[in-house]
Amino acid sequence: MARYNSYIICTSPRSGSTLLCKLLAATGIAGNPASLFYRPTLPDWLTRLGLILVETVAERELLETIFEAANRKGRGDTAIFGLRQQRHGFDFLCEKLAILHPGNLSDCERIQRIFGTTLFIHLTRTDKLAQAVSYLKAEQTGLWHLAPDGTELERTAPNRAPVYDRDAIRAHVETMTAYDRAWETWFEREAIAPLRLSYNDLSDDPRATLRTVLLHLGLDPAAADRVAPGVRKLADETSREWGARFRAENTLA
Repeated sequence: MARYNSYIICTSPRSGSTLLCKLLAATGIAGNPASLFYRPTLPDWLTRLGLILVETVAERELLETIFEAANRKGRGDTAIFGLRQQRHGFDFLCEKLAILHPGNLSDCERIQRIFGTTLFIHLTRTDKLAQAVSYLKAEQTGLWHLAPDGTELERTAPNRAPVYDRDAIRAHVETMTAYDRAWETWFEREAIAPLRLSYNDLSDDPRATLRTVLLHLGLDPAAADRVAPGVRKLADETSREWGARFRAENTLA
């Protein structure tokens, strides 16, 4: 029997969360995790949930509708709710939860009022330079994810050649580092001991990482055996060249 009603993958961009979400959804027993609260705006939430904004509706009523829809979408046809939460949108999410559940409650208590007993999963990428390079390349080329057969899964702009940009890479390293630090600060404040996963372990053995998550959720780990990874790595020779060039030009703290 499942130990939790829900789980939240606490992460930052280019940490392997798309791979993990697809693996979990493919089991058919572990929810349908996605970035339902990606941007810190209600219009973005409504779009992602397929809802229409009614101007005359009070904010509290609108939020009730949003979280009911999110609960349905994040569960899919399963008994457990899954969510991928990027750090840049998390404070806004907590602010809106406080409108629904005001008073002397912690963020964690408010989350569990909405989604039930929650497992928090912290997925990180230790190599912040590789993470920054991956993010910059995706920004420039418009290509964010490929299927194992090379089919494009997510493209946000017409293709263009990537161009090395030392300052942009440095800025992304700092941003990704700050996201990790913010998650750690929040876990400490909320007295949460998250399940910790790494990009490297997930990339090296996706099924083993999936089994770990299923075990912690109290779900059948054998479900991982019938699941195949749904995305392909985008790192290439350009990625390696940029990383080597940046290291030669800079000293990372």
